[in-house]
Amino acid sequence: MLQSASAARKRFATILAFICIPLSGFITDIYLPSFPAMAKDLGVSADKIQLTLTCFFMSYGFSQMFVGSLLDSLGRYRPALFSLGVLVVSSLLIGVTHNITLICFLRIVQGIATAFVIVGKRAFFVDLYEGEERKHYLSYLTITWSLGPIVAPFLGGFLQQLFNWQSNFYFLAIYACMVFFLELFFSGETLVHKKPLELKKIRDNYAHMLSNSTFLLGIVILGLSYSVVMVFNIAGPFVIENHFHFNSVVIGYCTLILGFSWMIGGIVSKRMVNAAFNRKLMIAGFTQLFLTVMLFATGMVMHELWWFVLFAFVIHICSGFLFTNLFTHSMLVFPQNAGLASGLMGGVVYVVTSLSSYILSQTGKMATAQDMSIRYVVMSAILTCAVLAVVRMRTAKTVAMA
Repeated sequence: MLQSASAARKRFATILAFICIPLSGFITDIYLPSFPAMAKDLGVSADKIQLTLTCFFMSYGFSQMFVGSLLDSLGRYRPALFSLGVLVVSSLLIGVTHNITLICFLRIVQGIATAFVIVGKRAFFVDLYEGEERKHYLSYLTITWSLGPIVAPFLGGFLQQLFNWQSNFYFLAIYACMVFFLELFFSGETLVHKKPLELKKIRDNYAHMLSNSTFLLGIVILGLSYSVVMVFNIAGPFVIENHFHFNSVVIGYCTLILGFSWMIGGIVSKRMVNAAFNRKLMIAGFTQLFLTVMLFATGMVMHELWWFVLFAFVIHICSGFLFTNLFTHSMLVFPQNAGLASGLMGGVVYVVTSLSSYILSQTGKMATAQDMSIRYVVMSAILTCAVLAVVRMRTAKTVAMA
């Protein structure tokens, strides 16, 4: 039990937890620069390759809704080790197959395994720390997670250029294998009191959490914030290669830049932790909407990649800012059921994101920067409406309590 371990071991286990957090971002983003190459090599259309991403998101999202309650009963440690092993095997299998159906299935398996690892690590900080220390570590979660979207596609672009798309999945197998052995020797269980798996009680807890309208709407905003970023993740590689005529390395650089924007949004959010909550949400929401409209308008005369990436950079900062604010706020609502709340929150976030990404991929071909720009406008408008709703709800509750 880590609670009774030495301070040095706790520190190392905490570092390992932060190493695990970007794993979902790596699994999602490392092969984005390889989308066009995968489509050519496997002989399938772009939407089939995009479907592999949607399969992961949908699986990862739905799994988290159930994984949280299982981890509150089984513990965090052993399920994480087993899941890391599954990620190693599934990544190797994707690397050696040319069957798109099997790849989609294995991505579903990876979504489930990743859910066990990430939900457990989010709950890790609630289990092991208390008070301001807990809040401190939780505020770094989204910043650490953003290392995945920053580093993964940048690395993936070079792996694609030097080897082929399969090398992305071989890297994932190595990453998961390394984390498996570090966890095996240096980490441990953090859940002190395991809860029996009582389905009725779990259902009642879910009902209680979902009846908290502020909590639920906050989770929806998390999903919509990430959905804005998914506009680029889904279509960006194809647009950069086919419309702007650049290779996978340039795709990697672009995703690296936009990954930094998400991290900057998280850092700014942490710096402004004491600012008025409603006001900063409103400013971020309307700023993002204004920028997306400007990107669409100026895109009619500016047809350069640098111009598009410049606007997308600031748009993604706004999304990262909103995500970090709502993530920290939502995680602290139900600390007594950290695993359940973490799973429910992550599940709804990725279900919203997966549905959005599927709809985006089915709303017509995104072949140009303008095609992407109009999707940015639509997603930002929906997100701003959700921000307005949560601000009004919080204001009404404050007035009622006064």
